[in-house]
Order: sequence, then C-alpha cells, then structure tokens
Amino acid sequence: MRKKILLPFFSVLVSFAFTSADVSSEFSSEIVSNSTVISSKTAIPEIGLEERIENLYNDFTLTNTNMPSLIAFQNAMIGYYKLSESQKIENNILTIVDFSLPSSQKRMWILDMEKNIVLFHTLVAHGRNTGLNEARNFSNVNGSHKSSLGFYLTAETYFGKHGLSLRLDGMEKGINDQARSRAIVVHGADYATPAFVNRVGRLGRSYGCPAVPTKLSKEIIQTIKNKSCFFIYFPSEKYVKNSQLI
Repeated sequence: MRKKILLPFFSVLVSFAFTSADVSSEFSSEIVSNSTVISSKTAIPEIGLEERIENLYNDFTLTNTNMPSLIAFQNAMIGYYKLSESQKIENNILTIVDFSLPSSQKRMWILDMEKNIVLFHTLVAHGRNTGLNEARNFSNVNGSHKSSLGFYLTAETYFGKHGLSLRLDGMEKGINDQARSRAIVVHGADYATPAFVNRVGRLGRSYGCPAVPTKLSKEIIQTIKNKSCFFIYFPSEKYVKNSQLI
C-alpha cells in the first residue's frame, strides 16, 4: 500500500461535507462547456486551485505524451484533493476514465500521483444501455445496465466469473453510491480489447462495469486496489449540478 501524502496546499481547501440533496437516479447526456464544469461550484480564482492544477498537468506532460484532456484532469483533481483532505484515499493512484471519448479510443488513464507518471493508458468499456460506441446515458439504478459517473474509491479484490475483479464504492450520493449493490466492479473482458475494436469498430459493453483488457486486468487491479481514487468523467450538466466533489 502506498503511503498517503497530503499536498501542502490542502490547507487552503475548506472542509467538505459528503451529504447532498436527493438527486435524480438518471443522468442524461447534456453537454456543458469546459468553463462551466470547472467554475460552476468551485471558487477556483479565489484559492488559486486552477493554476495549481494546470501546473501539475504541465508537470505530467513533461514526461508523458498521452494524457487525458485538461478539463477531465481538472475535474478529477478537484475531487481527488477533497477525498484526500478527508482522509479517504490510502493509495495515491488516480484513475481517470473519460467517457466523452468513444469506446474505440483509449480513454482510461492511471496516474501515479507521487511520481507524476502515467502507469496505464488503455481501453475501457461502458454499460450496455449507456450507448454504443459513445457513452450518452448514465444511471445509479440497479438493473439499468448503465455506467455511473463520478468519484469512487477502489476496495477489495475477489475472484468471480471474470477472474480477478475489484469492487468499487461510489462516493457520491444519488449519483453512484449504489455501485457495490449493483456489483459495479473493475474486471477484465475479451470484448474490451484492441482486437475487438478492429473486428467490430467499437468495444463490447458491460452491465455497467468499467471493463478493461483481460491482458492488463490483473496488473491494473493490483495497482489501483485498496482505496485509490477512481473518477469517471463526462460533461453532464446534471452531474455538475449535483456533485459535492467538483
């Protein structure tokens, strides 16, 4: 397990509560501008957080040619800092899944936040009812077979029908907090491979799980297990409005 390190500027962040008003279980595909996603609920200019995050992003890009978009990274870092400040993160790994990209593209990044390096950049599947090649619809409802947005903490591993798998605990009430009861987990899948994309033109789809290539699944799971931060991004106006972590 990685030792938890709090960044020095955490002291400027206020205390954050993790309770929220009732939130609709369905999240539609409303697209919002990059500036809205960042500025609608976070007083970045007041505390200088935007500049700090951009500097960190630039540090990453010095040694990593493949990075998520700046907007996805900014949103991920805001929630990462809040979860870290509240002592929830124990493994300083940040996973970013960008569902604004099609499934045929590599849209999962796993970042080492101590060394500022990308450990994995790979394919990841979305839920069957979230869309075909492009993710558009999201849900927190059991049986929806849709992906859920937002922040998770990785939990324990187990062996299931997909082999070694990793449980996820959703950190956002009404948005993804049913992940464990829905059995939303990280697992390997033959339909989440480059060969499948070459054959079909897109990845296959899960019941809502972020499924990864079987060849990489064990290494990925061993790297991110035990309370690392896992963030699924999509520019949804409804998510931004109701999230307590961005």
